[in-house]
Amino acid sequence: MRAALEVIAERGYRGASRAAVAERVGLTQQGLLHHFPTKEALLVAVLQERGRWDAMPAGRLRLDLLASLVEYNTTRPAIIQTFSALLGESVTADHPARAYFTERCVGVREGMAEVLRAEYGDRLPSGLTPERAAPLPVAILDGLQYQWLLDPVSVDMPSAFRDFLTLLGESRD
Repeated sequence: MRAALEVIAERGYRGASRAAVAERVGLTQQGLLHHFPTKEALLVAVLQERGRWDAMPAGRLRLDLLASLVEYNTTRPAIIQTFSALLGESVTADHPARAYFTERCVGVREGMAEVLRAEYGDRLPSGLTPERAAPLPVAILDGLQYQWLLDPVSVDMPSAFRDFLTLLGESRD
């Protein structure tokens, strides 16, 4: 999975080949085909594995833990690069990861609404409901990742996310 993740991070999904993944792990292409009969099957396995790496049990996520996750993400740029590249590529109608990312986005927004409700109740300080506000932190997280990947020297992703929490009304530590 890590080799596939690296190849996709370097070349994007469309530019990645099963031959490159097989070579990186010391398998023949036929050996890789035994485990992943299609490139799409390999992609889905990579995405599911990444989901397991980042899984947080339901009800355990809090805004302050999100800030810690952003900090942690700065230690693994290859994973963030791969995820961001795949997310960007998946907006095309024929991309094999489109359904995965569409479902993931729905789940992430629902989870974010729960986090916001746990923190603020039925209304945020701005008056928005958690459901209405939920896409905004998700957009901030994804957007900061893109900016950080493009200019890690100038974009302090953890500080910028903490600034966003301050705008929401969360206290800064």
